[in-house]
Amino acid sequence: MNSLQIGSDVKQETSLAASTLPLASLSAERAPFSYHFFGNEKEIAKARIVFIKIMFQRTMLVVAAILAVFSIFWAAMQKQPARTLEGWIVDFDGGVAGQFVVQELSAMSDAKIRWTERDAAINFPAGPPDLVQAVMDERCWIAVAINPGVTQSLNGSLTLSTQPFNSSTAITAYAVEGRNENIYRTLFHPVITNALDKITHDYAVKHIGSVIASNTPLTDISPDLLTRPVYFTFDNLRPFDVPVASTVTYIGLIYLLILSFIVVNAGIMARAVSGLDKKLTTASLIRVRLISPVICYIPLTLAYSLLTLAFGLPFDRYLGKAGFMIFWMLSWFGMAAAGLVLESMMTLLTIKYINVFMILWIISNVSVSVWPIEALPIVYRYGYAAPFYNISQGVRAIAFGAKNNLLLNFGVLSGWVLVSFISLPIVQWFRRREEVEAAKRVVLPESSV
Repeated sequence: MNSLQIGSDVKQETSLAASTLPLASLSAERAPFSYHFFGNEKEIAKARIVFIKIMFQRTMLVVAAILAVFSIFWAAMQKQPARTLEGWIVDFDGGVAGQFVVQELSAMSDAKIRWTERDAAINFPAGPPDLVQAVMDERCWIAVAINPGVTQSLNGSLTLSTQPFNSSTAITAYAVEGRNENIYRTLFHPVITNALDKITHDYAVKHIGSVIASNTPLTDISPDLLTRPVYFTFDNLRPFDVPVASTVTYIGLIYLLILSFIVVNAGIMARAVSGLDKKLTTASLIRVRLISPVICYIPLTLAYSLLTLAFGLPFDRYLGKAGFMIFWMLSWFGMAAAGLVLESMMTLLTIKYINVFMILWIISNVSVSVWPIEALPIVYRYGYAAPFYNISQGVRAIAFGAKNNLLLNFGVLSGWVLVSFISLPIVQWFRRREEVEAAKRVVLPESSV
């Protein structure tokens, strides 16, 4: 958007005020800066009405934006999870203990986690390592394994004191906190812990009854094997163990968007002050508007990446020395994806309404970045194509070793850049045509005099 367009927007806001203030108000009777807002003079009364109308209209516009746009985020946070997430139960034991855990946990399926039993021999022929890989590949959100030989080892420990049994190795729950730390901490860990505490307690009651019925001397049995014959371990396969990472998976993305908006405004000012808006051809102006912000994003995202490195985010744990460069490029592509949209929308909506779009752009991106999209209502599936979501997923792959979808993430971000490279020239062409027509209307009367 060039200086002529900005000037026309400002004139629209102030035209009513200018038309209602007669030249007499500039008479020598009152010096400039001498009126009071609630003064009784006719001139200030008219100006006051214009001011109140403009402020009221803008306030109502923001109120409408709050009700229409903020509700996107409120709805995403209202209930978690809004949809049932999948959990797997795998019985590698095949004995009494395994069957008991499967039956009890399957009965606990609810609106939060839907438990599905998976056949160990068919789906995981290599045992628990295959299940671990399935969880890492995000084929399910959480998995509970009853480990091989639990029933046999437990029975052996009751009859032969030379075969001690560590009950905490009987059951293992697998999850990936790095995939989404919020759902892990608020749902998976507490829900699974409570469920397995209850199940292992119920099994202990059943087990001690069997021991008493078998007339086995209780003094010959370890107290641990009576109170908790089977127990569980929670294996967090990829912990979200770097707190500063939350800045680049959520809050920092808002900062990137704000920085891109600053670049948009800087470009407007630079073209207006330099006069390029009125000097360049339409094609040349479009090239400047597309290329200059992308170049500006390079040092900005480098500074952003170096700051993140300085505060301890590990880039080399899973992708080696390339991790930092990949993070930088991911931030650059992400900033281009989000920022060039603002370039196009600034031209289309003008400075009068770009703030409303800015609110929508932030809220729609943030709403799909806090919780997993799978846990949100189905309408939020647009998030798979949102810039923030793809940046966040890429960061999790780099820093925490979550599933690597970086090629997909870069592809989606590149798609947004391509859309802006198509839409901005179209919008700018229409705006330039309007400006040329407006310039002709100004020049023609002068030439006819």
